[in-house]
Amino acid sequence: MSDAATIEIEIDNNYNDNDEIIIDDTGNDKIDIDHDIDKLVKPHHYNRPITLIEISPNGKYLVTYSRDDNSIVGWNVQDKDDSPIELDKRFPLVYEIKKLCVSDDKQLVCLGGEPINDTIKGIYDMKYDYKKIDLDYDINHYFDCIFNLKGEFVLYDFNDGKIFIYTTQTENNKWKCKKIYKIPRDSKVIGISKYDKLYLSSDNSIYEWDFITEKIIKMNNRNGMIYERSKFYSDRIYKLHQISEFCNNKIIFINFENKITIYSNELEIPVVSLDINSELYTQLVYIFIHLIGLNSLLYPLLINSKQYWKEHILKDKGQLSEHQLRSFLNNVQTSKYVLGILDGNIWKFKLNEILAGMNLPYENSNEIIENWYLYDDFNDFKEIFSACHHLNIHLLSLNMEDVSAVFQIAKHGQRIELNHNLTKWKIYCESNLNIKLEVFKKINANISWDKCDECDLACTRVEKLNQSDNVHRVILLINIKFLDGNNIVLLTTVGLFIYHLNENDKSISLNYYYHMDIQSTNYKKIFLGSTLPLPNYKSFKLCDGWVSDIKNNKHSLLKYGVALLTFGIKEHKLDLVEDIYKECMFHFEEDLENNMIFLSIITSIMRLLNEFYPEYTSRYSLDTIMITDSFYSIEYKNINLHLHSFFQYPHITDLTWSYKCKKLMNHIYIKRIHRILKIIRLLLFPIIFIIRIVINKFRPIYFHFINFINNIFENIKIIKHTKTIPIITFMNPYIKFVTYPQNYNWFLELIMPQSSPFVKIISKDIYETWNGETLINFKWNKYGKYYYTIIWFGFIVLLGCFTAAATIPQEYIDDNIQKQLLIASIILGFIHLSFKVRQFIYNPIKWVNNFWNIFDLIAFLFPIYTSIHWLQTNDRNIQFLSFSCLFLDIKFLLFLRVYESFGVYFAIIISVGKQAASFLVVLFIIIISFAHTFYILLSPEPTDDHDPNNPWNIAPVYHRIFENGTIDPNPYLIQPPGKNTNMFIDFGTAVFAIYQFLTGDSSALSNWTYKDNPSLVILIVFFSFLTIVYLMNLLVGLLGNAIEKDNNRVTYLVQKAEVLAEIELFYLLPHQRRWKTWFPDIIYYYADVDKTRQKVKEMIKEGEWNINEFSELKLELLKVLGIQHNSHNPVDEATLHKVLKETPLVDEATLRRVLEEILVSQKQSSH
Repeated sequence: MSDAATIEIEIDNNYNDNDEIIIDDTGNDKIDIDHDIDKLVKPHHYNRPITLIEISPNGKYLVTYSRDDNSIVGWNVQDKDDSPIELDKRFPLVYEIKKLCVSDDKQLVCLGGEPINDTIKGIYDMKYDYKKIDLDYDINHYFDCIFNLKGEFVLYDFNDGKIFIYTTQTENNKWKCKKIYKIPRDSKVIGISKYDKLYLSSDNSIYEWDFITEKIIKMNNRNGMIYERSKFYSDRIYKLHQISEFCNNKIIFINFENKITIYSNELEIPVVSLDINSELYTQLVYIFIHLIGLNSLLYPLLINSKQYWKEHILKDKGQLSEHQLRSFLNNVQTSKYVLGILDGNIWKFKLNEILAGMNLPYENSNEIIENWYLYDDFNDFKEIFSACHHLNIHLLSLNMEDVSAVFQIAKHGQRIELNHNLTKWKIYCESNLNIKLEVFKKINANISWDKCDECDLACTRVEKLNQSDNVHRVILLINIKFLDGNNIVLLTTVGLFIYHLNENDKSISLNYYYHMDIQSTNYKKIFLGSTLPLPNYKSFKLCDGWVSDIKNNKHSLLKYGVALLTFGIKEHKLDLVEDIYKECMFHFEEDLENNMIFLSIITSIMRLLNEFYPEYTSRYSLDTIMITDSFYSIEYKNINLHLHSFFQYPHITDLTWSYKCKKLMNHIYIKRIHRILKIIRLLLFPIIFIIRIVINKFRPIYFHFINFINNIFENIKIIKHTKTIPIITFMNPYIKFVTYPQNYNWFLELIMPQSSPFVKIISKDIYETWNGETLINFKWNKYGKYYYTIIWFGFIVLLGCFTAAATIPQEYIDDNIQKQLLIASIILGFIHLSFKVRQFIYNPIKWVNNFWNIFDLIAFLFPIYTSIHWLQTNDRNIQFLSFSCLFLDIKFLLFLRVYESFGVYFAIIISVGKQAASFLVVLFIIIISFAHTFYILLSPEPTDDHDPNNPWNIAPVYHRIFENGTIDPNPYLIQPPGKNTNMFIDFGTAVFAIYQFLTGDSSALSNWTYKDNPSLVILIVFFSFLTIVYLMNLLVGLLGNAIEKDNNRVTYLVQKAEVLAEIELFYLLPHQRRWKTWFPDIIYYYADVDKTRQKVKEMIKEGEWNINEFSELKLELLKVLGIQHNSHNPVDEATLHKVLKETPLVDEATLRRVLEEILVSQKQSSH
């Protein structure tokens, strides 16, 4: 990419329709192989046979070892054809070795010992006269070792299952151990890569673990690839480094048990698998090389082709035995050269020359390719062609320098040609924004294209482009470039295209399209990266052929499916959304073990899908319930694990911290602790002596008691280990639903964290099934309950400090202590408040729409303000104190909502409150209206003292009673009116009076004489009937219906998911959100078999059991559960029960038969 920064394009606007660009890219490769460098090496071993060779990770240094000579010779590797290696140093050994390990910095490790466990015989620095080096953390036996590209030394201890990583910076003649990892007992190491990768075999699958990111991925299922496990464990001898990783961050070759699997690191799926022992292996490799071109990354395929080595590379060495050939291939070292040992001699081959030798004559290649369907191993060839279609553009062939080269031209036209070997590409610009491509095949390979008159039209393709605006544009062809294999890159004025010629079906497919206006787009920045940028929105909108090719190609769909599905949703293309949904389901069902990543296309944009097409959320949850990635089996557990979620991948433990602590303790405290233990023993000696005397005296009783206790524990152990609960394992289909983007800025994440799909969408449709519930269980058990407890404890401390300061009387608390409690309340309040501020910054609209956020804000602001006011003014404001304590107490109560027994009731309160909100608004308006009416009717005139509404006229009066029983008409005593005598003087108190009347307290209206105020009586009757009799009873009924209608448990799970989302975003640190043990790509869960059977029957009855998706898988589940279900029965059970309720006179058998006949006739008519 060195030229990428100086890309320049000049567009000639004076083009002619007849302008034509002809490019000849034909080349001839000459093979000249000089293999033998043995004469350079053997004299320094006194012409003794060479036993071992080892090359450094970057191919800078080579060491050779001769067992007969018992010496090691070091060689500097040079980039010279005449002398590829140069003698550095030689030194003899006093022991025999079995393995060598060398770094680029000339540091050598010699291993030898038992057949299974190797011992480090010596570590030497060859730069300093074989200086001996020790390890600061050493054990007796190792199984293998390697130097990585950074020069660090990696050891694998087979006995303890530990990986040690040492820095090679020597201090006091020692290498310091910087990392220690513990491998799970049920996992086996099958490879250690110099690219800081560890490869494990566990649960019949292969996993890759990254030492740097500590991320683990499941690479492929080993089913059918590994020999019997009994043999695997009994022999305990297997060769490491069976993983050939060619690190271009794209592909890995897994050479394991006679199978080579090419794994796409980018797409996280295995692309193709080849059987080394197959008779057609070499022919398959020929096709592979021919279709995707010569590439050094294909060397792992070649190294296992014994037939090719015999017939092409080693044909001059005579007839080789199987042992000789196997010995040679097992000792091959690769860098720029391929080095191998044959009969004690070293042979050297250039890597590119070996690959050049793979080229068959074009006639033979075409014959194999054209007749691939006639071979017995039809499926192998089919898999090869499918893989090549992917590898051509996505993995191997693409070189960004070649792509950038198409920009460096100064001519354009409407026709363009490209010649390469036997193939010619012709491309034309047609009217109506069409591009026509034609591919021709030369009949006579010996005639150049200039003189060739005879050629066959292999295939054509017309690319129809849509008009992106109302302006008519003319497409110009700017340049074309041939890539390795059958790929071309085409640059036009409407963007960059990459096409692939499929020789198996004679077709042209579009592998990549990026839309851009070549005259205005700053394309230099777009294509400066090491990989192609993702297609933009306009590329899908402009080119329907591009959309179709993505849908129809498995690997393109996996790479661009998320972008394409997003486009389909935003453009409201329901057919496209449906097609992608079905394709993802189909590919997963096609290979459950390896294609589960296709489900992540749907789950990664579930929020957008739920926003535009919410029915797909419920559909996905029901279609994928109770699925697995392998096969169903029933196990028996001694505890109830129903809906217990777990992360199935091997968990590698970092022991570095414990090792450092242990080392520090041993270094500092060992002597001191030893002295303390002696003192404790001396102090406890009298007590121990007395206990022994008592035991000896009551020995029989003691033994009876011990036996009794032992029997109890034995019975408990028997009960505990009795397997009584049958469980079955399912896979949660929400793939990569809880994971966060791996690229992030640590400090920016503290303010504006990135989201996972789990955080973006919290929908009831997800949590109505076991899939959603197990997501919650996994998160809660992994980190949720611990962080929630810490948050709750922090709030309890705030509540305790403020409550103690506000409640404890002054005579029982010191002023200084009270001030300290108030200061602590302020500090703790601001800490809790800071998390609420971060939530507001993250999403202000969502924060405001959540009532509980407003409540939390008040609950924290009140005690903070009250404490500050109290400290500054020494004024104990009773009103603020009381409300502060009230809000804090309610906030404490809200912490109980995550526990199901409490949370269900909180869910009822919240959900029913939301549903009744509109009704309560109507009721509030009615109260305001009546308050306004009573306010006008009963408010007094300020200038009229005789107004009946005057408080003095309605205040209670007392009259004298004379001895003769008569009452004095003149008031004897008048009770002075209070502010509440006439509450309708003020509109605010009038509203409160009407609210009291609504609750049954009519005292505010009792001061008037009803007989003298008919208007007042009418209003009272009307209000009481409308609100108290009708609306309040209606409200009770509506609330009851809302409670019955709403699934309170689902609402509880939703609010628990919201709590977990809040913890993830604002309480976890950015790097914690990337821990794969907490946020894995795939989650599994157990389910009780009896409850599963009951759940399936309920779903069948309700018509939710969709047998159309994953039909074989679900039929297998029904068989395992012992459920008799007619999968061919077209009658939906829910529809059947619904019709039965409506027509009770018809029996079920007759109705079922009629419905079946109707549905069958409908299907026949549709076909």
